[in-house]
Amino acid sequence: MAEAYIVAATRTAGGRKGGRMRGWHPADLGASVLNELVDRTGVDPAAIEDVVMGCVMQVGEQSTNIGRNAVLASKLPESVPATSVDRQCGSSQQALQFAAQAIMSGTMDVVIASGVESMTRVPMGLSVTLAAKEGFGVPKSPRMEERYPNIQFSQFMGAEMVAEKYGLTKDQLDEFGFHSHQRAIAATQGGAFKDEILALDGLDKEGAVVRHDSDEGIRYDVSLDGMRAVKLLQEGGRITAATSSQICDGASGVMIVSERALKEHNLTPLARIHHLSLLGHDPVIMLEAPIPATERALKRAGMSVDDIDLYEVNEAFASVPVAFIQKLGTDPDRINVNGGAIALGHPLGASGTKLMTTLVYALKARGKKYGLQTMCEGGGMANVTIVERL
Repeated sequence: MAEAYIVAATRTAGGRKGGRMRGWHPADLGASVLNELVDRTGVDPAAIEDVVMGCVMQVGEQSTNIGRNAVLASKLPESVPATSVDRQCGSSQQALQFAAQAIMSGTMDVVIASGVESMTRVPMGLSVTLAAKEGFGVPKSPRMEERYPNIQFSQFMGAEMVAEKYGLTKDQLDEFGFHSHQRAIAATQGGAFKDEILALDGLDKEGAVVRHDSDEGIRYDVSLDGMRAVKLLQEGGRITAATSSQICDGASGVMIVSERALKEHNLTPLARIHHLSLLGHDPVIMLEAPIPATERALKRAGMSVDDIDLYEVNEAFASVPVAFIQKLGTDPDRINVNGGAIALGHPLGASGTKLMTTLVYALKARGKKYGLQTMCEGGGMANVTIVERL
């Protein structure tokens, strides 16, 4: 089987809901990442054979194939096709895996995997609430109701269920959230994100144009006592807004190529795709899937937990990575070393290639070899991607 290589990776800095990124139409935001990947590699845009773009709320400004609309808003020629993927929070990680599979199959040589989500302009849940409001029904079908009677599929409930199952305390989750901000602060102030972030023009509170080149959600005044004081999301629970991922606007992407394209375009690879897989799991607890998915991925790859130098485990809620660490016995110092979605934000469909971008650059900065990315997804699924830094 042919090898697939990441030759460029970039992301925008995260924007808070109604924050500096509020003026960006998501198609234009996605287009900016596509343009940056071309600029970073010098690849002839006409050589790109497909764009696969992750996006969760595909309604309104993100409807009608946001991937193709981003291409049409970019400097890529009309000959470059595109498609849009919704695997919930793993959408752009799935875009990456689809792109890698195209390269590994030998059917394509240059593919961009990307993601975009403007949670300001297309709020979370809009694709469900808008249809329901207009009388066009809800996603749960009669046959689904027969199989899962009187069950509401909820990520919030799933996060609490994970905490309950693994015996996690609120103090543990608060401490994890606190450390996410501390790591993000250190990474930002230390320049760890400098090479990966695509700086764009944004708007300040008064509407003046400002440079948006740092993640807007980081709380630089964070304290553990402050984290502990945040109100619980549900009475008797363990999760708070401070231990949940932040609503975020953003876009990200990677360019993936074949060995033939490496030579033809004189490219230097950042990493090689070592393994990719995904797993369906219990849709009720929903967010536990990264654990069995990673166990299976490591087994299939012939690797152990300790063979992985760095992990990116999406911080949808603190209970997800804390349970992951506890069950797999991973070293906490190898997970989300530059902070995660609790501090940096979770732009839904853009988070997959966002995390991969951060992982590739973190491996490079630390001189490490193997990195593993995984994330929980609505419906009880998880993607796992292992890369080797080159």
